[in-house]
Amino acid sequence: MTDEQLLQGCKEKNLAAQKQLYDRFAKKMMGVCLRYADSTAEAQDTLQDGFIKVFEKINSYHATGSLEGWIKKVMVNTALDNFRKQKHERNNVEIDISTINRSSYEEAHDNLSAKELLNIIQQLPAGYRTVFNLYAIEGYSHKEISELLGITESTSKSQYSRAKLHLQKKIQLENIY
Repeated sequence: MTDEQLLQGCKEKNLAAQKQLYDRFAKKMMGVCLRYADSTAEAQDTLQDGFIKVFEKINSYHATGSLEGWIKKVMVNTALDNFRKQKHERNNVEIDISTINRSSYEEAHDNLSAKELLNIIQQLPAGYRTVFNLYAIEGYSHKEISELLGITESTSKSQYSRAKLHLQKKIQLENIY
């Protein structure tokens, strides 16, 4: 089935089309959800919530971009909604930047697998992880991030900077290079 056929089937609430859409995109979207989640279980919940939103809002997709891109945006927004709900429960962590060896980070970067990097990103405190994902991976500006998360631009920049330092320290501590 083409994306257009899947889309039409989903708009008609055809369960077979919905299942095929889920099967086609779930694995990729799980990767997106994992980047924002503390655990696989949380990522699975986000994935499920995200696909519920996809099916509820499928009529708002007007084929101006790729269907996959639209679904990814829904997943990111769902992950951000979950982050906002849990924001009051989460704390940011301060780190001592004097202990980081920058050359070790650069060497490790070349030797990391995607799975290892995802594992390290998942270990970031939620605020750091969310800003890091939005800025470094999704390509949002700090201004856009501040609007999405209800924080100042300077907080977004600070969280991103701290996330990078935290990643560097984690890589150094785990001797991944």
